[in-house]
Amino acid sequence: MRAWRIEVNKGDGHWNVLCLNLPSYLLSEFGIDSIREGVEGQAQILDRKLASSFKTGAAGTIVFSWTDEWFTGGFAIQDWAFGLVDRDRHKKPAFYSVQQYYKSLLPPQLPEYPKVSVVVCTYNAERTLDSCLASLEQHNYPNYEVIVVNDGSTDGSWKIAQKYDYIRLINQENKGLSVARNVGIAAAEGEIIAYTDSDCVADPDWLIYLVDKFLSSGLSAVGGPNLPPPEDALIPACVAVSPGGPTHVLLNDEVAEHIAGCNMAFRREALVEIGGFDPLFHAAGDDVDLCWRLQDQGYTIGFSPAAIVWHFRRGTKAAYLKQQQGYGKAEALVYFKHPYRFNLLGQPRWFGRIYGGLYSTFLIGQPTIYSGVFGRGFFQMLYQPPASLFGYLPLTLEWNLAIALFGTLSLLSGHFPWVAIVMLLISWGWSVAAAVQAPIDSRFQGIKARLLVATLIYLGPLVRSLERYRWRFRGLTQMDAIKCDRVTQKPKVVWHKSAFDLSYWTEAGMEKESLLLGAMELLLSRKYFIIPDHG
Repeated sequence: MRAWRIEVNKGDGHWNVLCLNLPSYLLSEFGIDSIREGVEGQAQILDRKLASSFKTGAAGTIVFSWTDEWFTGGFAIQDWAFGLVDRDRHKKPAFYSVQQYYKSLLPPQLPEYPKVSVVVCTYNAERTLDSCLASLEQHNYPNYEVIVVNDGSTDGSWKIAQKYDYIRLINQENKGLSVARNVGIAAAEGEIIAYTDSDCVADPDWLIYLVDKFLSSGLSAVGGPNLPPPEDALIPACVAVSPGGPTHVLLNDEVAEHIAGCNMAFRREALVEIGGFDPLFHAAGDDVDLCWRLQDQGYTIGFSPAAIVWHFRRGTKAAYLKQQQGYGKAEALVYFKHPYRFNLLGQPRWFGRIYGGLYSTFLIGQPTIYSGVFGRGFFQMLYQPPASLFGYLPLTLEWNLAIALFGTLSLLSGHFPWVAIVMLLISWGWSVAAAVQAPIDSRFQGIKARLLVATLIYLGPLVRSLERYRWRFRGLTQMDAIKCDRVTQKPKVVWHKSAFDLSYWTEAGMEKESLLLGAMELLLSRKYFIIPDHG
């Protein structure tokens, strides 16, 4: 399990955070010096820290320390007093502050429990729907309803849903995921609308942690992580650790750029204001589009690491590759609405960090531990390197097309065959390196499983890119040519500067920004790629 440590030293107190594969994190070695803060101050600060830890669903906490009697390097430390008891083992007020939390039970009590409408959209999900609805029936939140929108399933999904009396079932013809989500909005009675998928199992405290984030932050959108549950067969276990699944993108510990559609919640008024989900998206991409539209309207999206759903991944290799095809199509459709959020390869340009991927395990850009001068640093820190283009370039379609091009040229000319061979070996090496680091279930680990994961890592991005290009070309060819109402100005081209000049005059006093905005709106409607300069 990959881990990193974030350390904060404030005044004379210190606390460390050791994160293990978000959202399961451990708050370790946090304590307060009672000599400088006073015994009452120590108790109050520890009380606040433990309250925050329990509220956010930390996997555990380690208080530093039990007693003031502390030795390090063979010497007794005399000028720090971090203990819950003093050197004579007399209990300090901090002892009782800590004791009350370790005697309490999770989840936290909320000051109020607004009604939440949980919307589950299902289409041919008889394999997982029963587990999903059973988990929602056993929820600990006291004020919620569950709406199941059966989007024209042709299997036994609707029969499974009918077994549960506590839900409201809406049957309709197959109209796509976004339409089904909007039907859920129209039917919902709660002021908060939460979404999960029919192939998910919700944690019993899922809604409590989502609502707690709403109440404490005042935000209008909150999401959480989705984790793959243990699988009972080799292929599903390998698919579960392969990249390309739905995940969140975090700007920091509490703010998300994107939350996955299987674990997201919104205040009703925010969804109504932006017009709900775009019916353009039938199977995927709706959550990305919605998150970006919310942010364009000035909304901030919160993240609750303890609001967990368990998300079943695809059960076969063919289903996994078909899912990647669907994501490729969705990326092309989202591109046409938000082209300035994509790079030149047609991939989303995230400002935040994507957790749970395997690309950070490649042989370059490994995390670095800084231990201080001559290893004398008190607290060692693990720094994660920023993501780089070369980290995923060997797995792109463009790289593999270059391999085919160089291979063809070498066959025709008889020269430099090693170029294509080296590039291909780099791609395969990248896939194998990531597969070696993949956290495969211990029951299925072995050379067969590693090779299968490596194959999926290699093929997944290729299938996704092919579908993305196919739908981008289809969308671009469907556009009509621009027709001008007046004579166009012939530009003055300055070849050595790679530039051209156009001159305009208006008596209306139009600013440059207005002209540029109009040009951008015209280009966006024509689906051109735009990179705005933020100045």
